Amino acid sequence: MRPDIVVIGGGTVGAAIAYGLAKRRQNVLLLDGDDGDFRAARANFGLVWLQGKGLGMPAYQALTRRSIALWRGFSDALEAETGSNLAYEQNGGLAFCLGEEAFEKRRLDLMRLHNQRGDGEPDWEMLDRPALERLLPKAGLGPDVTGASFGRHDGHANPLRLLAALHGGLVRLGGHIRHRARVERIERAGADFRLVLDGETLTAPRIVIAAGLGSVALGRQVGLDVPVHPERGQVLVTERLAPFLPLPASGLRQTAEGTVMIGATKDEVGFDASTTTEAAASLSRKTVRTIPALAHAGLVRQWAGLRIMTPDGYPIYAQSESHPGAFVALCHSGVTLAAFHADPLAEAITAGSLSETFSPFHQRRFDVPQAA
Repeated sequence: MRPDIVVIGGGTVGAAIAYGLAKRRQNVLLLDGDDGDFRAARANFGLVWLQGKGLGMPAYQALTRRSIALWRGFSDALEAETGSNLAYEQNGGLAFCLGEEAFEKRRLDLMRLHNQRGDGEPDWEMLDRPALERLLPKAGLGPDVTGASFGRHDGHANPLRLLAALHGGLVRLGGHIRHRARVERIERAGADFRLVLDGETLTAPRIVIAAGLGSVALGRQVGLDVPVHPERGQVLVTERLAPFLPLPASGLRQTAEGTVMIGATKDEVGFDASTTTEAAASLSRKTVRTIPALAHAGLVRQWAGLRIMTPDGYPIYAQSESHPGAFVALCHSGVTLAAFHADPLAEAITAGSLSETFSPFHQRRFDVPQAA
């Protein structure tokens, strides 16, 4: 098989792009790594989230808003094609505030975001404690909870089912996946790219590098110098509990199965995906301040993953000037942006060029001229 395009990286970002390319009748080969890779999906919280995103970068706020607008149709189509249940709900989401100062800061931050947008009614509101208690009658809020922000467009999905469905949907559309396929080198072969793997080579006229933290070394080989560093996120999961939290919250959500996800840390520790007792204790303390009854819940799992972080925390989408046909896509919000990756981004890659609307996300924004 000689694919039209090879996507390097089988995580949520690469899989969504590959799925979108296959829907556009591209002959796609998705190269997935192995379980020893630093997979960002391991620390994924499953939020499909808008509130609070994009301060200082209006283009990212618009991008997130666009992806969420596409998410329902995206999930419905993926479920129909694969028979999966992504457990996607979009009933709004919360960010709890502990103390009056935190409540006011949250209000001001969201107002700055709204003013940055410059039009329309706010798609969020601040809920004081009485309003929050009416919304969450079974939660039993702690005395430190002064209220929360409520984002009307926020929601959540099952991230593991999403990834599996993207892989399954790609195959059903005629695409191919190679697991345990690690690209060691990328070379030019005339108008094509030659990908050197362990023991074999592949050629294709176009490639997309979506290999997370592995994208740095691969990108350099095609003229794409992407500044990315790891950020460890640790997450706790409780035993199954009776439903009490009908809406997802930043750092706290109850899944459809009844377990409660608690997270997540932001640890600058390099390439270390281990878990720590300090993180478990810190996450637990904050959770019990919010909902004291969870102090009696049994923890069944703790895990960590490495997020893909750029210097400003926003995505990188770019195509190579020196190696036409090579693209890179990196972000840390793979679930929220999955619908965008499978639709507008896949459409642009199919057309062979990223439009001007992608220019705010080029890595050139990090180029700072040296002082004379």
